[in-house]
Amino acid sequence: MAVQTDPYLSAYLRKPCIPDTVVVPETGDQSKTMVPPRRRPRVPKDLDAGPLEAEVGSFALHMAAEGKAPRTIRNYTEAVRWFAAAYVLPQTGKRRWEEVDKADLRRWVVRLLGEYSTAYGGNQFRAIRRFLRWLAIEDDRPDPVRGLRAPTVKVSLVPVFTSEELSALRCTCQGRSFADRRDTAILTVFEATGIRLSELAGIRYDPERGDLNLYGREIRVFGKGGKPRVVTISYEAARSLDRYLRARAKHPLAGRPELWLGVNGRGPLTAAGIYQLVAKRGDQAGMAVHPQRFRHHFSHTWLDRGGAPGDLMQLNGWSSPQMLTWYGASAAGARARRNYDRIMNRPR
Repeated sequence: MAVQTDPYLSAYLRKPCIPDTVVVPETGDQSKTMVPPRRRPRVPKDLDAGPLEAEVGSFALHMAAEGKAPRTIRNYTEAVRWFAAAYVLPQTGKRRWEEVDKADLRRWVVRLLGEYSTAYGGNQFRAIRRFLRWLAIEDDRPDPVRGLRAPTVKVSLVPVFTSEELSALRCTCQGRSFADRRDTAILTVFEATGIRLSELAGIRYDPERGDLNLYGREIRVFGKGGKPRVVTISYEAARSLDRYLRARAKHPLAGRPELWLGVNGRGPLTAAGIYQLVAKRGDQAGMAVHPQRFRHHFSHTWLDRGGAPGDLMQLNGWSSPQMLTWYGASAAGARARRNYDRIMNRPR
């Protein structure tokens, strides 16, 4: 008998959201510290969980009740469905979730690590482990994956920008066209704030009730879980935004609430579109650039100039101090060496 879909949950999961470049269950921004690999062609996943589907739907409802974002729910449930459809049903013959044990999850992760990055394999592992733990609690039985740990992520440090690189990047959009004004504003806001790609893509513009306060040099953004915070921007970023807004006023879709609009009368930019234009400007400047690199650069600059770590956590929307060790890590040694003389060779 076919499993009936909950219409309320389906409506919740269809809520519009800003796609992000990476989704990492339970570990915040950890995997975003890696240089993004070249994207492989998308291969459709088999997500038909068959007789194991009912519990997956209940898990989705549980996460929705906890206030998880629709994107988070989709990523968790897709990971579980893929595990069921591609491994549990065809490889083990098991037809009930209580029959699935840690050996099954271990074999599935080994298979993933042979085809994908450790970060991706870790993401899938965490999603499935959380589901199996939740289901064990629901059924009042022991945790079937107790003691299993996620695979260690192999981190490639993201380099911070040099002043020459930033100058070269700015030179790629020095013109006065709509695209140049828009891209300059995007790059300067990224540089001045280090906000997430999804946060920048989600900025709304309304002269009276929008997210921008140019005179106060503030932008309201919505971070993970829709949590709002206000970030301060530089004078240069405020000026670039002002120039873009004047160009935007002439756009055929200027009345749209989304801040970032497409060229030639096209609609609002998605997060993926912003990612692509940033990468394109990087190519024009002869370097690899992605939005997350600005986040590393901002964090490094803040700490290098003596900014308080607690203030950086507030500005970046972090709840865990662990993020301080990840972002700007490629320049941590340089920061320490520059501080040596200030601390060790000062007059006594």
